[in-house]
Amino acid sequence: MRQLKKVVPTMVAAFCLTAGVAAAGTLDDVKAKGFVQAGVNGELFGFGKPDEKGVWKGLDVDTARAVAAAVFGDAEKVKYIPLTAKTRFTALQSGEIDVLTRNATQTLTRDTDLGLDFVQVNYYDGQGFLIPSKLGVKSAKELDGATVCVLPGTTTEQNVADYFRVNKMKMNPVVIENNAELAKAFFAGRCDCLTSDASQLAGIRAVAPNPADYVLLPEIISKEPLAPAVRHGDNQWKDVVNYSVLAMIDAEELGITSQNVDEMLKSTNPDIQRFLGVTPGNGKALGLDEKWAYNIVKQVGNYGEVFERNVGETTPLMLKRGLNAQWNKGGLMYSPPFK
Repeated sequence: MRQLKKVVPTMVAAFCLTAGVAAAGTLDDVKAKGFVQAGVNGELFGFGKPDEKGVWKGLDVDTARAVAAAVFGDAEKVKYIPLTAKTRFTALQSGEIDVLTRNATQTLTRDTDLGLDFVQVNYYDGQGFLIPSKLGVKSAKELDGATVCVLPGTTTEQNVADYFRVNKMKMNPVVIENNAELAKAFFAGRCDCLTSDASQLAGIRAVAPNPADYVLLPEIISKEPLAPAVRHGDNQWKDVVNYSVLAMIDAEELGITSQNVDEMLKSTNPDIQRFLGVTPGNGKALGLDEKWAYNIVKQVGNYGEVFERNVGETTPLMLKRGLNAQWNKGGLMYSPPFK
C-alpha cells in the first residue's frame, strides 16, 4: 500500500501539470513566440543531429520543420532541444518543448500514464542487434552469455530482457544513458552487441570508425512505431502536428514533390486542389493558412523525399522503405482524405 501512496500522487501531479500546460493552447503559444520548440535526439545520424556546420538534419528534424512550415510558412522557425531517452517525456510534460520528434515508440502506458498523445507514425521500426563482424555470430539466438549495450528508460531495455528470458539465454547488460557514450562503449569493445531500434543501429553503424566492421543480425524482436508526441488534452495542436506528418505522406501518394508543387497548383484534380489550398477549407479547419500543406511540401518535401534524403538507400544508413513505403506499394504509410 505504501508504494501505491507514492505512485498515485505522482501520476495525479503529472496529469494536473499536463492538463495545465495543454489548456493554455499550444498553437496560440507557438504563434506568439514565433517558433516551434522541438525535442530531438541530437546524436542520431539520419534522424536528429547537427552536421559539421551546425545545421540540424534528419528525418525527425524534417518532421519538426514540417510543423513549422504549416504554422508559420517557414520551416526554419524551429528551436531544437536535444534530449536523452530519460528526459524526453518530462520535457514534453513540463512544457519545455511543444512537440517531441525524437524516435519515440508509441506504447499504451506512454499514452496513458505519461499523459501524452502520439500522432501519425513517421517511421515504422523494430528492435535489432548490431555486432562486430569478427564475432562470426549469424543469429541473435547465438548470443547466450553476451554482454549487451543498452539505453535505460527505453522499450529497448525491456524488450531485450524479455527476448533473452523467452529464449532461455543469459546476458550481461551494460547500461549507459547517453547515446554517444553508449556507441563509444560498443566501439571500444566493452560489449559484444548493441541493441536498439534497427534504424538507430544503422545510424550508429554509419558513423563507426569503419562501418564495414559491424553487421546487423537478421532478427527483429519487437514492433517500434516511432511517432511524434504532444501533450494530452490539446486537440487543436495534436491535429496540427498529426496532419503535418500526414501531409508529407499524402503528398507522396498524390505525386506532389518539392520540385513540382508549383505546377501542381494548376491541377484540376479536386483532391490536389483541396490539399494545396486552391480550394479553401482545410487551413481554416486547423487554424492555419490555406497554403499550410503547400508550404510543407515546398520547403520540406513529401515523405518519400524526406526518407530518401535522410535514411534511404543512397545515404550511409542504406535503409530500404520496407514498412515505410506507401500502402499501395506494400508499406504501412496511409493517409486519410484531406477533405
